[in-house]
Amino acid sequence: MDETLDNAKRRLVTGTALLGGIAAVGAIGAAFPVKEAAAQILETGIDPNSVMNKLRKGATLRVGYSQTPVWFFRDPRSNQLQGIYKDLVEALMRDLEMTVEWVEVSFANATVGLRRGDYDLYGSSLTYTVPRALVSNYIGPLWSKGSLAVVHRDDVQRFRTVEDLNREDVTFSVSAGASEEQRMPILFPRAKFTAVTGQQVLAAEPVRTRRATVYVTGDSDALAFAKRNASWAHVIDPANPFDKRPNTWAIRYGDNAWKQFLDMWGAFMTENGAIQRTYDHYIAQLT
Repeated sequence: MDETLDNAKRRLVTGTALLGGIAAVGAIGAAFPVKEAAAQILETGIDPNSVMNKLRKGATLRVGYSQTPVWFFRDPRSNQLQGIYKDLVEALMRDLEMTVEWVEVSFANATVGLRRGDYDLYGSSLTYTVPRALVSNYIGPLWSKGSLAVVHRDDVQRFRTVEDLNREDVTFSVSAGASEEQRMPILFPRAKFTAVTGQQVLAAEPVRTRRATVYVTGDSDALAFAKRNASWAHVIDPANPFDKRPNTWAIRYGDNAWKQFLDMWGAFMTENGAIQRTYDHYIAQLT
């Protein structure tokens, strides 16, 4: 009888130790395999390598961004970051009770920096393209954007519609790495193209200096740019953006928990109108 009691005590002590010293589940440890018992006391089933585990520990989240008018930009007067997606990232940080570390990057290197772990979320205006989707995991989408064409005011009569741009004597200037670099040659096969490295608005400089004919960017971006450069910039048919596509954030592939959380959070912000209200706020400043 004494030997039986001793064996039972040893089993109880062993089960308790394997469960992290939690005495209340010692008997369960003796009755079930250790893996099953341990699984029952986990808080979540999240992969320990997921960004979600970093969030739960209260760490700072690194967010990459590229500057583009209205969506994510540095105000020249205050030198503060502003924009629709900038405000949305900050709303996410408030919900998660976290702080954010901003990492500026060009559009050309946006997905490169994401894949090598420079940041855990690319929070700028990233328009969907198949090449990008092959190497980075899009969220949502949160929004959709069309494109608008900006020409010099001296060419207003020459180009009344975007169809007028599909000709051999027209040169498009686009930002290297931006979605327009891939899309515009498909839509305007007769035109010529040049890609400018750096932040988005640098691609407009060749049009201002008459080294290129047209600068193409997102619809709201083009309107904001033209307002700030009204002395020379003119938007063709501003009421009718063309080539509308999903526009949203991106993360690395392989982190399903982080992806699912952001998808649902983005759906929540879309359905309750928060993104639309933020968009309306910034667009109202253009009129």
